[in-house]
Amino acid sequence: MIWSIAARPSRYKKHGEKSLIARVYRKIEFTKAQLRAKVEHPFRVIKRQFGYTKVRFRGLAKNTAQQATLFALSNL
Repeated sequence: MIWSIAARPSRYKKHGEKSLIARVYRKIEFTKAQLRAKVEHPFRVIKRQFGYTKVRFRGLAKNTAQQATLFALSNL
């Protein structure tokens, strides 16, 4: 299965609401949405609760260390 962005509802509605193809498309999109919600929740916590919307340091190594610390704190 190729995990890409969410399909538009018209993609499966054109086959009819009750058709097998529409149900399969809907199930695939539901599964992708569930996975996306689990993955994006820690990013929401870090951005909103910890205020990490902009980087503070110059350099990739320092920002990576800061972000790793914030992810560890968000799992407490």
